[in-house]
Amino acid sequence: MHTLRRPQLRELVDEDALVSAVGSGFNFTEGPIWHPLEHYLLFSDMPDDVRRRWDEHHGVRESARPSNKSNGMTYDAALNLVICEHATSSLVRLHRDGRRQVLASHFEGKALNSPNDVCMRSDGSFYFTDPWYGRMPVFDVERPRELGWQGVFRVPPAGGAPQLLVERHLFDMPNGLCFSPDESLLYVNDTANALIRRFEVLADGALRGGGVFASGLKSQLEEGLPDGMKCDAKSNVWVTAPGGVAVFNPGGEHLGTIKVPELVANLHWAGPGWSVLMMTASTSLYRLQTKVSGRLEPFMLAQPAPTPQAPVTARESPPQVDLPQVDPSRVSPSRVSPSRVSNKSLLLDPDRCALIIQDMQNDVVMEGGAFADSGAPEHAKQQNVIARIARLADTCRARGVPVIHVWFLVDPGARGLTLNAPLFESVLDANALVRGTWGAQPVKTLERKNGDFVVEKMRMSAWQGTPLETLLKSTGRDVCIVTGAWTNMSIEHTARTGADKGYFMIVPENACSTINADWHNAAISYALQNVSVVTDVDAVVRALSGG
Repeated sequence: MHTLRRPQLRELVDEDALVSAVGSGFNFTEGPIWHPLEHYLLFSDMPDDVRRRWDEHHGVRESARPSNKSNGMTYDAALNLVICEHATSSLVRLHRDGRRQVLASHFEGKALNSPNDVCMRSDGSFYFTDPWYGRMPVFDVERPRELGWQGVFRVPPAGGAPQLLVERHLFDMPNGLCFSPDESLLYVNDTANALIRRFEVLADGALRGGGVFASGLKSQLEEGLPDGMKCDAKSNVWVTAPGGVAVFNPGGEHLGTIKVPELVANLHWAGPGWSVLMMTASTSLYRLQTKVSGRLEPFMLAQPAPTPQAPVTARESPPQVDLPQVDPSRVSPSRVSPSRVSNKSLLLDPDRCALIIQDMQNDVVMEGGAFADSGAPEHAKQQNVIARIARLADTCRARGVPVIHVWFLVDPGARGLTLNAPLFESVLDANALVRGTWGAQPVKTLERKNGDFVVEKMRMSAWQGTPLETLLKSTGRDVCIVTGAWTNMSIEHTARTGADKGYFMIVPENACSTINADWHNAAISYALQNVSVVTDVDAVVRALSGG
């Protein structure tokens, strides 16, 4: 069980949450970093001079040997790997095409000690610590020092000579460092003195202050000192410490310690919503599911290259429906983004928003589902709706926005479903959306993740007969981002009712689909324009990320 010092720790992690080993048998692990698109973890095994890779499907594999005794790592915004190398006393960037670029190796003509840990600021600059661990015997490459002191440095966005940010003798052994979520603060720990200092980050990237944020991080009873360190999205600081990983709130109060079986050297956020804490600890690699996301670092915003879209071919509308002809100009970008809120000006406060994902279930949008003959699977592909919703959901989780899955579920025989409309009759006739069946399950990649909510319904609207409004009020949300299927039914009905109830409704139209383009465009161009802000996924992601 983890050590609880203040009840606020329960808001971040369960007291009895399992710390599980996913790899072992190493010499000394360091520098974990998670790839946001390919979903694997890189980490250093310094004494063995090897960089390793772990993922769920293949376990641990070698990534590079030799690795120049690599230690801390990060990615830049283009997902090039940035590495602190002990053996070369350099900070280097490995481009994805294989090119090696030295970012920093000397200061005032003298070789750096051994860059240890690194983080990137959103302006493209890199901040790194430079203790002399990499020149010590046993684990590293023993050799004389040239500087004679240990500093904290910055590589400017355009590159060039590293800039010393602190007084030369302020730190005995500067080690882990991390920014606050808004990058206004930089935390740097001093392993030798078992403390953390906090600096104000000025507009030009310089540091001011440096007072002690937390101290006394040592024990005669348990192994561990401040080493690796990260911030979460709520500005709490997670740092290696005696017994595992200590958690401090923004005021410097120790909330408790995550207990880990081995000495923890470093940590990083990973997984869906950046809520899995990966920890490199001596001979093993551990993970822990938390209730909070990590601070959103620049590389975490990387998105996959857009999938080429198949041309939208309108299907013939069902003969019994008198569907109006849709003027293509009505769904142009200027029409999809109402003039009062353009895609460029849309700003959203994550603390007021909730993401609703409706009816993204196999029977509704997948080939082989009960309603596949309607054309819904084809239109879902044309809209690339599954990938787009998944991207938006990951962004929301990272920004602390609740993700609410709304599932249409009936018991066998559709007991309790009122058959007062053809839509509901079709659910019974097709034996669709029956609880526990494949057809009722959410589509792959849109399953409920840790911390998400699920709302069950048996009507078109997500509000009707469900606890959706109670959930929104309890979490203080009055802006609903509505996605899913089908645009002209569940999406439209939910947006209409939400507007009537006083909620601000946001509809990213390319994260919605229905049975064909005509029906989708009709809903987007007419009803939804009057009850919601119609926009797209890119605009919502930008708005949630501060523009």
